[in-house]
Amino acid sequence: MKMRSNALLFLAASLLQSLHASPIGDLGLQAPLEDLESSHLQASSQRLHGRFLHITDLHPDPYYKIHSSTEEADACHRGKGLAGTYGAETSDCDTPYSLINATFKWIAENVRDVDFVVWTGDSARHDSDELIPRTADEVLSTNRWIVEKFQDIFRQDDSDNGLAIPIVPTFGNNDILPHNILLSGPNRWLKTYTDIWRKFIPEEQRHGFERGGWYYVEVIPNKLAVFSLNTLYFFKNNAAVDGCALRSEPGFEHMEWLRIQLQFMRDRGMKAILTGHVPPARTDSKQLWDETCWQKYTLWLQQYRDVIVGGLYGHMNIDHFMLQDSKQVSLLSEDDLSAESVVRATMDEELTIESANDYLEELREDWSGLPNPSAAIKEAKDDDPTNSKKKGKKDKKKSKRDKALKKIGGPWGERYSLTIVGPSLVPNFFPTLRVFEYNITGLDKTATWASVQSEGRSEMKDWFEEEIFSQDEDEVSIEKKKKKGKKDKKKKKKKPKKPDFVVPLPPSKSSPPGPAYSPQTLTLLGYTQYFANLTNINNDEAIAPDTLELEEQINVDKWQPGKHKGKNPKHKPNPKPFQYQVEYDTFKDPIYKLKDLTVRNYLKLAHRIGQYKPEKGDSIEEVEPETLDDGPDANDHDSSNGSSDEAEADKKKKKHKEKKHHKQHEKNKVWLRFVRRAFVGTLDEEDLRTFDEDEILVPEFREEL
Repeated sequence: MKMRSNALLFLAASLLQSLHASPIGDLGLQAPLEDLESSHLQASSQRLHGRFLHITDLHPDPYYKIHSSTEEADACHRGKGLAGTYGAETSDCDTPYSLINATFKWIAENVRDVDFVVWTGDSARHDSDELIPRTADEVLSTNRWIVEKFQDIFRQDDSDNGLAIPIVPTFGNNDILPHNILLSGPNRWLKTYTDIWRKFIPEEQRHGFERGGWYYVEVIPNKLAVFSLNTLYFFKNNAAVDGCALRSEPGFEHMEWLRIQLQFMRDRGMKAILTGHVPPARTDSKQLWDETCWQKYTLWLQQYRDVIVGGLYGHMNIDHFMLQDSKQVSLLSEDDLSAESVVRATMDEELTIESANDYLEELREDWSGLPNPSAAIKEAKDDDPTNSKKKGKKDKKKSKRDKALKKIGGPWGERYSLTIVGPSLVPNFFPTLRVFEYNITGLDKTATWASVQSEGRSEMKDWFEEEIFSQDEDEVSIEKKKKKGKKDKKKKKKKPKKPDFVVPLPPSKSSPPGPAYSPQTLTLLGYTQYFANLTNINNDEAIAPDTLELEEQINVDKWQPGKHKGKNPKHKPNPKPFQYQVEYDTFKDPIYKLKDLTVRNYLKLAHRIGQYKPEKGDSIEEVEPETLDDGPDANDHDSSNGSSDEAEADKKKKKHKEKKHHKQHEKNKVWLRFVRRAFVGTLDEEDLRTFDEDEILVPEFREEL
């Protein structure tokens, strides 16, 4: 009996150790506070739900230490400070295991009825601690650990190994070593991730993934594919590659693969969601991608606008969106304005409040010159031929309507494409994740990814067999027709530049607009954004720092110690129950007013954000104060959380926030809401005022090209 009791104790101890094991082996580091009971978390996959999860930038840190210092020299690994139980919000510290475990537990309990998961990379900590440099084993081990988390939640009911839904990962710039640098494949990193993600990458695509790190998954068989792009081959900070123009570059090869697969989707009547880590961010002065990659990508978006549903990315940590303008594609023009003529600086790898301020205001300035889609649509609706008795009046009205619609690319805004950037799980602000909803009208609800796994693998176009450097017959014949049609014209136009790549064909003239433009099956309908208010959950009370530390609260260094700089805890960790709550959802949002996530609705939103003189209904004076707040507690900090100390510190911040002021304060509530959401509600009123008080150079109206 005694021997049996000892054996049971040993077994219990072994199980406890396995539950709290570090993904990197026995490092003697932080033990997760919560873990998953996987036997209770098998996902249901019997039918489509019309929802999917997007999660990005997890950055798990095995060395995170509760109540350590958020200073750069300590990085939440050492010292004494106010690094909370679930993370040090607003700092550059990475994610404690407690937050990872609590997040997956919450997903298992609240977000399991989804059709697929988009996971856009960076599942290793930053290399920000010189005393504990990262190793390849650590980077790969934390990625394996996150894979196990997904598998625990979304495994088949009757299988220990099979998944109930597809998980579509991509790797980020911190998922390799050294960070940012990925050589052309095949290489050991791509080979290793092929093994780590073997249950996620379709078997027939693993060879291609080893070659370049790209693949797609038919998340709804024969209807919808999610593409995982290797954006490190487009990323300007990857010194191992050189853009997408040269045939010898992996970026060129990647774009060719994407073109061929999108054509394959079109031929099969399928649609595609594009996903990746580093988004194609680009303003007048800065960008993240090499310009040649941005040019090709934007051209592909335009030519395959009947196929592409949208683009989802991470990396930048801030909640926002961007529009790609096909009029800025110069690859096919005589006047090449790409990399040679317009030099854009490389955008900061990690956006601070200061650098994000500049970036968001540049976006706003760009959007201030957008054509007004509402006005264009109104012109079209008002154009009723029965109201025009005289032909001249009718023709004049038609000309005005056509000109208005041409500015936005027709009634659906097809001149533009949309990229949505999700905020991160790592608590540089508040940890965040999103659940998207999409239209499944007309689809067979039982035709799921899991239902066809036992029936055989999906098709895939073998792009290696394609002639990627010569145009196909249809493209050649079209070029001949164009030349023939131009012979009779007296006034000859300049010849377009002959590209050194295959230009995809646009949709046929008889094709209806795609799901990114016109509401239809597979159109993205909206999303609900969840966040965890760590200031409230960590429940830490601070000892106020001295005056000198307060004066240095805001710094311009690359490392951000955040709101806890110089503070020490008054008591031992005593966190409240962990939970995510709704920050906002696009379905009931009274400010954004997005009917769905089509390009035309985002064009309207961007136009409204860009107005320095707000449109009617968008002025702060024209809205009730309560509608300016997002979900409950988005900026609510208990007095027990040391808010009195923070209020005293806030008084000292203004010295470091002094900038040139408007003649009057910002009036556009849509812009201020956009900024508040960009930082997931972590900005206090003083921080928000930096966006309110900057000197704004309102651009003159410019005629659209």
